[in-house]
Amino acid sequence: MKVLVYTHAFAPKIGGAETYVMLLAGGLTQQSDGAGRQAAVVTVATPTPAGEMNDSSLPFRVIRRPSLRTLLGLMCNADVVHLAGPCLLPMLLGLALRKRVVVEHHGYQAICPNGLLFYEPTKTVCPGHFMARRYRKCLQCEATTVGWVKSTIELLLAFPRRWACKKVSLNLPISHHVRKRVRLPRTRVVYYGIPDLEQRVKPFREERADPGLSGATFAYVGRLVKEKGLPVLFQAVRQLKSAGRDFRLKIIGDGPERANLEEFAVSLGIDSKVSFTGRLQGDALQSLLQDVSVVVMPTLMEETAGLAVMEQMMRGRIVIASDIGGLSEVVDDAGLKFAPGDAAGLASCLQRVLDDPSLRELLGKKARERALRLFSQDRMVAEHLAVYQPPSAADLQKSVIRGTEPNA
Repeated sequence: MKVLVYTHAFAPKIGGAETYVMLLAGGLTQQSDGAGRQAAVVTVATPTPAGEMNDSSLPFRVIRRPSLRTLLGLMCNADVVHLAGPCLLPMLLGLALRKRVVVEHHGYQAICPNGLLFYEPTKTVCPGHFMARRYRKCLQCEATTVGWVKSTIELLLAFPRRWACKKVSLNLPISHHVRKRVRLPRTRVVYYGIPDLEQRVKPFREERADPGLSGATFAYVGRLVKEKGLPVLFQAVRQLKSAGRDFRLKIIGDGPERANLEEFAVSLGIDSKVSFTGRLQGDALQSLLQDVSVVVMPTLMEETAGLAVMEQMMRGRIVIASDIGGLSEVVDDAGLKFAPGDAAGLASCLQRVLDDPSLRELLGKKARERALRLFSQDRMVAEHLAVYQPPSAADLQKSVIRGTEPNA
């Protein structure tokens, strides 16, 4: 089977979608069919430049900045066209060529012009203005950050994007929450999957890199942007500091809000408790996380899933997360939750961990078990291989009898 994966964002960029494509493409090339042959020959096409990255070290072919002619040729030669996100032009080309087009939904681009379902003027979850035909609200939202011209263009493109998503062979939302939100036909939920990190790093144990330090070490891992709710975390930290509790907080990541957040930490008087590390990856990230027992995700938006959360659950760490969207679904009962934007509720969760150290092992074990069961790379790859196969005549007949759609 020849699989073409198209993604707007790819390595050396860092993010959930970039990681997902790398793990999926690499996993597919390692799978074999019943005859011992490679199950899928994968090509990744992306407009992302290589920079200093050496693509020849990857187990699959990478085509960067393909021309329209090159992209057409790649699609003609593919059995399956997999789109990491509802990319409009590749969707339209795949439909015109009558290819089996599979679209993975890691955002809300099928129902929201900015893909976030986050209403910028008020910094709150969007109630669904585009689907409710409140297009003026969409324009106002986008204009806040990109101006009226680009806002208008993004709104106009949202209409053909959703139309094309309804026509593709299969839609793959990355959580049941996303499935309910995007409301598209021919849909099957496939969670992200990551390797069992115990093969490279041991799951978290109550062992600190510096035995002289006491208390717990909390961490946030991700982009420093407004919708991630970090001011809520800082307000919770101030409550713990005022109560005289012993702890530290690491902010791991970078983004446009870093300077504002550093100033906010100083204004709250918690800068002695908070350290900003910048963006880290690989061994540097794992080294810094060695003494972290709890990862906190205080997001204000409806996260679609949360790859960073899955990674920390796989390592056996407690996750404290906003009870919202796909993030809440991923954590389920294997972590602690609080209402989005509720600093007191978050402080209460942090307090529980400080008061009861046994929670770190109890919930850490539960988180790892959930991650191994639902968020493994092998499971993700196997499910993708299954949906790449077109439905059989028998499946189609059954779906007609049941009044449902195949692969749904």
